[in-house]
Amino acid sequence: MAELATIARPYAEALFNVLHASASDALNWLDNIAAVSNDPALRELAGNPNIDADKVAGVVLGAVEKHTPVPEAGRNFVQMLAENGRLSALPEIAKQFRVLSNAKNGVSVGVVYSAFELDAAALADLSSVLEKRFGKRLTLTQAVDESLIGGVRVVVGDEVLDTSIKARLEQMQVALTA
Repeated sequence: MAELATIARPYAEALFNVLHASASDALNWLDNIAAVSNDPALRELAGNPNIDADKVAGVVLGAVEKHTPVPEAGRNFVQMLAENGRLSALPEIAKQFRVLSNAKNGVSVGVVYSAFELDAAALADLSSVLEKRFGKRLTLTQAVDESLIGGVRVVVGDEVLDTSIKARLEQMQVALTA
């Protein structure tokens, strides 16, 4: 949703600028706050005009602080979002904050699609090869896509490296029908 991303970007950038030195520490509590704010019951509570922002922020922070301590800057951030009616943007804010933090640390996030689950050693080997190929440090997650038949398809940002058998068969089909 482009509108939500547009709303979330300035908040993510402002929080990143405030927490620049401790951005990696903030990822944990920010992800937890985003998960809590995504709960349908909380969204209903936040949308109720009879409940003030202080109570909504208190509910969010109370749920998160059972598991993760939230620093004063985080508490103020949640309070400000509650006052401005922007708690629903928290998942997108957390996503954009992670992108900013990864960029600061020179890390890109990638997804490896394969026809079957890769073991940890194979994923580590693939990661080192892909880091050389893309010229940056990568944090990889994997997903199974049985339609690939074999090989892998890697998506890092807007770059795609497709060495799957499915892609090669499609290339052969195009060459034969041309």
